[in-house]
Amino acid sequence: MQRCDVGIIGLGLMGSAALHALRRHGCDVLGFDPLTIGEARGSSHGSCRIFRRFNFESEAYTALSDRAHAGWQALESDSGRSILKPCAVLEAGPAGCELVARSRAAALAASNAVTGPRNGREANRAFPAFNLPDDWDVVVQDSGGILMAEEAMRAFRQDAESNIIAAAAELRPEPAGIRIVTARGEIMARQAIVAAGPWIAALIPGLKSHLTITRQAVGWFKPAKQETVHYGTFPIFILEAARGMFYGFPDFEGRGVKAAQHDHGSVVGPDDWEPPADDAELEPVRATLVELIPGAAGPILERDICLYTNTAKADVGLDDGNEFIIDRLPQDPRIIVASPCSGHGAKFATAIGAMLADMVLDPKLKTPRPFRLDRFSSFA
Repeated sequence: MQRCDVGIIGLGLMGSAALHALRRHGCDVLGFDPLTIGEARGSSHGSCRIFRRFNFESEAYTALSDRAHAGWQALESDSGRSILKPCAVLEAGPAGCELVARSRAAALAASNAVTGPRNGREANRAFPAFNLPDDWDVVVQDSGGILMAEEAMRAFRQDAESNIIAAAAELRPEPAGIRIVTARGEIMARQAIVAAGPWIAALIPGLKSHLTITRQAVGWFKPAKQETVHYGTFPIFILEAARGMFYGFPDFEGRGVKAAQHDHGSVVGPDDWEPPADDAELEPVRATLVELIPGAAGPILERDICLYTNTAKADVGLDDGNEFIIDRLPQDPRIIVASPCSGHGAKFATAIGAMLADMVLDPKLKTPRPFRLDRFSSFA
């Protein structure tokens, strides 16, 4: 039987980042995933994600963002690929908006001067595609960027063909190691990292009750005023609007403005990627563009589905839900669970991949308390 030090189940952004980090440490590591880069399934599919240095979800993410940013720069240098495209991030909402207040607080806590538009009137002058209410709160991050997700996975896997097995895998813990079973054979690993996105609950006993998978509709819209939404003149945006929270990108690929609703959609299973997003699902996005970003509003050019794997509110501690799970499995510490999910983990992939590698190399290393499994009583 083939053996390895570490087996990684799932090679999206997180699994691929861990593979890359472990290879750099000289580990004998194998990754398992039946999906190819570019396939329209998996949490990391699609061309782009948002990178934010300052995060309304938690001020504690700033240090993680800084570590991730350094990792993205190093990956670009090592691979020769363009992975993180600098782009301002505009966040806005009605006066008193908590999203804006939290992002501004995170920036100030990091001793970062907050400049640029501070209200809707100023934002509309700076970025003519917008039509925000004059009294809306606005904060603009100049340190954001467009993370080229699929290009990042190619960089993580560069020169790693012999370390990748294109097959689905199951885990069977045994006293001698973690048996990884695939249709192409069996491998015995000393440790395993499970980073299987929406499929992770099927591999980790007891995790299913703490996760909910939701369907998220994504669209690319033909700009009504193309000159106002070009990359370099139009920011990434996150809006807390009447219909919910919405995000989007400048037209940096020539495909139109990518936009979607960030609020959780209908509950689905891990294989429910069909049917494609329909007009009804994308109507809140279209209507919000018409109202608040008329320069971007136009016919739908392309459609996609993204699945969020959302964590439930913890019943031990102060977690309100939608927080990452990065921890060793209490009943078998040889298995590391990696579910940095809930729709806001991608930007941290280099930092989380390095964290997972550090956990493999140092059995005593603990992850930050908010990420641990023992916040759920079933694992405590």
